[in-house]
Amino acid sequence: MDNIKRVIQVCICFWIFTSCAQQKKPNIIFIMADDLGWQDVGFMGSNWFETPNLDALAKESLVFTDAYMYPTCSPSRTALMTGKQSFRTGVYNVPVLEKGDNQHNIFSRWTVGLEHIMYAQPLKEAGYKSIHLGKWHVVGPNPKEETNYPFEKPLNQPANGNLDWLHEHQSAEIQQYYPIGKGFDENVGGTWWGDPARGYVEGYQSESGGYEAPFKNPFIEDKKDDEWLTDRLTNDAIDFIKRNKNEPFFVNLHYYAPHRPTVPRSEEQYQKFLNKTPDAVTGQGEKRLEEIAGYATMIASIDENVKRIFDYLDEQGLRENTIVVFTSDNGFNGLQSNTNVLRGEKGTIYEGGIRVPAFVNWKGNVTAGVLETPICGMDYFPTFLDLAQVKNHIGVLDGTSIVPLLKNKPFKDRALFWHLASTYKNPPCSIIRKGDWKLIQFLNDGKVELYNLKEDLKETENLADINKTKTAELLSELTTWRKQNNVPLPPVSILEF
Repeated sequence: MDNIKRVIQVCICFWIFTSCAQQKKPNIIFIMADDLGWQDVGFMGSNWFETPNLDALAKESLVFTDAYMYPTCSPSRTALMTGKQSFRTGVYNVPVLEKGDNQHNIFSRWTVGLEHIMYAQPLKEAGYKSIHLGKWHVVGPNPKEETNYPFEKPLNQPANGNLDWLHEHQSAEIQQYYPIGKGFDENVGGTWWGDPARGYVEGYQSESGGYEAPFKNPFIEDKKDDEWLTDRLTNDAIDFIKRNKNEPFFVNLHYYAPHRPTVPRSEEQYQKFLNKTPDAVTGQGEKRLEEIAGYATMIASIDENVKRIFDYLDEQGLRENTIVVFTSDNGFNGLQSNTNVLRGEKGTIYEGGIRVPAFVNWKGNVTAGVLETPICGMDYFPTFLDLAQVKNHIGVLDGTSIVPLLKNKPFKDRALFWHLASTYKNPPCSIIRKGDWKLIQFLNDGKVELYNLKEDLKETENLADINKTKTAELLSELTTWRKQNNVPLPPVSILEF
């Protein structure tokens, strides 16, 4: 009898061991559009833009209605890939957009320092093959000039079409700041550029805008069948998956689209949107019709290309072991789009600038639904570590893994924080979002704004003087956060912390 029990125990242990051994780490695909607004997609309420494929995917995904980034791409991408708050990296804004002097601002770094680990590095150690495609923008055109910090003036950039920087950027020294140096196995199109038109002397005025071939991006090798940049990046993403489908893979697909310049994808699509009835709720299609119609064709192209990726995953039987995140880096550019539902746009600290569309799709593993739980860009790094079963990561991560939300498990309530120490469209400020409430404190004069987002999503009524109890509560928490983290303030700030 004892022998039989022993045999059963051995069999159970063997079954457990083999089951664990067969449990594969999920493939991860992170798709991020550039300047795609919260309501620039159907699944977030637009009746004017056409995103049928994204809408269909959203219905079988977990959609996050309160997903956040920073107001501009540089801090968003830095926070995303390092998992850290802006004050830790010194990246607060896109440097060339900053205004004012060095007393009222702490001007932003462009290049993320080598001391900051990006998420591809621990994933590589966990056995993932990875590729970055598209916009990088977390290295500056002149990394060696970013030594005397804080800066006296905002950093600048070379003129459109200027490639004098290229030779140095191809060197081993500067490649440390590029995708390959930060843990990715391959890089397609990632450099310091904030938009694809920089390869053309005419910039935004060029007919191609960098979206129509030739792309003139020195980190994208020309191919005979090149036509449209979004298509090409998707082609290379699918090719990478094809070459690495038998081992865990990570695809970091950061489309340049629909960032300006606005280049219509096709004349037929363009004419369709020019003749489309405006959306009375969002106001989309009412203003700057030629611009928004071209922008709509660029969004439609993203929609088509995301479907191509999912179609390939289905064809290869990879859907059940591949988690896909779709989102944007900040709100819409006010010259391209519109929404009457939110206040502000890209570059502003209001919801139109920082709230973005987002969903997570993982067939058979994530239950479809809609969540109002606030999440932020810094949450993705710890989420990827969680999915990759990385338990030994060393370093500060300011985000929280959202895997419990994906598995419908308890998720601790928390506050979200932003710190922007330089001026673009708003003066330097810190922000706290907690529950239904959002408080903004401007750093130089200490003025405060308070909004109840549940009752006033458009942030039309400042309640700071009306609800003094809530104002004091959130201001205390925000101040404590800055004090505990030694968050820097502009030199003329009247604040103690």
